[in-house]
Amino acid sequence: MKALVTGAAGFIGSHLVASLLDKGATVVGVDCFTDYYPRALKERNLEENKLRQGFRFAETTIQDADLSALLEGATHVFHLAAQAGVRKSWGKDFKTYTTNNVEATQLLLEACVGRPLTRFVHASSSSVYGDSAPIPMREDALPRPVSPYGVTKLAAEQLGYLYHVNYGVPATAMRYFTVYGPRQRPDMAFNRFLRAALKDEPITLYGDGEQTRDFTFVTDAVAATIAAGERGVPGTAYNIGGGSRVSMNDVLKIIERIAGHPLKVTREDAQKGDMRDTYADTSLARTDLGFAPKVSLEEGIQAEYRWLQSSPVLV
Repeated sequence: MKALVTGAAGFIGSHLVASLLDKGATVVGVDCFTDYYPRALKERNLEENKLRQGFRFAETTIQDADLSALLEGATHVFHLAAQAGVRKSWGKDFKTYTTNNVEATQLLLEACVGRPLTRFVHASSSSVYGDSAPIPMREDALPRPVSPYGVTKLAAEQLGYLYHVNYGVPATAMRYFTVYGPRQRPDMAFNRFLRAALKDEPITLYGDGEQTRDFTFVTDAVAATIAAGERGVPGTAYNIGGGSRVSMNDVLKIIERIAGHPLKVTREDAQKGDMRDTYADTSLARTDLGFAPKVSLEEGIQAEYRWLQSSPVLV
């Protein structure tokens, strides 16, 4: 395998690069270091992979990249580059999301037309479903995102589908459900909660805490992504979830057990665009990709806690 990985300095992207290298792949990584969170954290994500044989890195936006050169000889594309975050996708910032999530995806798909790719796998999100889809969420549910971010992820999915139908680009989409673990973005709930627990500082919880999520450990998400690159059905979107629906209040109880002390919780109103509940029906990914999550929620939270604990600069 010779893979192009966009978003290679990001949370999931850096884990994916490492796993591909472990499997003997040659990897070209691309990242433009958007300012959504500090560049230094992404540089840390890259450190080990940059030292490994078979990895080459290019700092560029997709819009400015020489895509022909980057795709030369590529058998697989894993497109994880995106502007993340539901809460910041409103108002004047929406243009950043359309640029990085929609325009960039279209340009990359266009550059793949006519190339003998095995698969084009791109990162989507449970945010495409919104609050109307029945629980557990199936891929054939009508998507009705409730955030601008979710709209851009759904648009990127549709671009992958239309480039498959019209040009034969073998695109598959991964609808990730709340991925967490070491290297998680600092704005995400588990990272914020665990850092606060380590410093014995207050935790801010939006909403009543009874909202639920299907949390997915990063190694499970990466394994599913690679499996999609090997045997995903082009034109298909796959739910990738951790297999359990847990309330945020229950998450806080787990963190209290791991940290060994009660948490100081400050509660604020729910934020616009935050979905009330998510829970993935992963039967399609199980059938097509052999996907089965291996890391339990408590094991995964412990792993992220240890990662933060061992990296004081991150706390």
